Amino acid sequence: MGTNLYKHSKQGELLLRKLCSGNRLGIEILSLDRGPGIREMNKCMEDGYSTTGTKGNGLGSIKRLSMVFDIYSTAQGTVIVSQTWNSLPSSNDRSLELAAICIPYPGETLCGDAWSSNSSNASHTLMVADGLGHGKEAAEAADLAVSLFEENIELPPPLLLQKMHGALRSTRGAAITVVQLNVQTRKIICSGIGNVSSGCITGENSKSFVSLNGTVGHQAQRFQEFTYEWTPSSLLFFHSDGLQTRWKFDGYPGLKSRHPSLIAGVLYRDYRRGTDDVTVVVARENSSGTFA
Repeated sequence: MGTNLYKHSKQGELLLRKLCSGNRLGIEILSLDRGPGIREMNKCMEDGYSTTGTKGNGLGSIKRLSMVFDIYSTAQGTVIVSQTWNSLPSSNDRSLELAAICIPYPGETLCGDAWSSNSSNASHTLMVADGLGHGKEAAEAADLAVSLFEENIELPPPLLLQKMHGALRSTRGAAITVVQLNVQTRKIICSGIGNVSSGCITGENSKSFVSLNGTVGHQAQRFQEFTYEWTPSSLLFFHSDGLQTRWKFDGYPGLKSRHPSLIAGVLYRDYRRGTDDVTVVVARENSSGTFA
């Protein structure tokens, strides 16, 4: 994947992420570029086809070595996701297909954003925290929020936020959104303080979730939950303010139906501000290996 970036694109990135789903462990490689795109996708997937005089086994080999593989290419560039796991999912796996990109402010080694998730049967709880500013102090606030989330996962979102508010008083503070999704009741419960954006896309309809004004740890007038509908085809998204808020899927035909990592990758590549830490989280119900 790195060789492809070197040969075919003027600007590209490889992002690696560790994966964990119950007892299953894996690694994800996400390739992003602003190259010319792949015009003849079917031919490029065949062994022996090359536009640069090589053996032409690259994309085909990547797909064969991947348990999950998907590729999205337009004139704006190409995004490839490859996942390898230590075991196959069980037939009754009800986990979410979950994508996450969390990148620090350029030049920083610590990220002031953080995210986490927890799944239990049909219930899935996710959170994104954006520590104020960037660097060490922002990272301390965001990391503490993650620790509290994981230690108090049984609490409903408003009470979880309220607990974080008390504990983060000694930090710089953070914008935080917590979402609880139940795939049986088809309900989403959301509670947010500050400018972490979140929402749900179903077909052509997009719904942004309410996040109240304030800063967790410093100023929050109330902690309130909001309830939204969920369908098997819905797409859940979060992002910190390191991503522009006025992004749209217009100009990306078919992207909404692709693997969540491709969606997160395109949003990160095309809409990141470059002036802050950036986190993008995208999730949908498990499609049982559609992309493998």
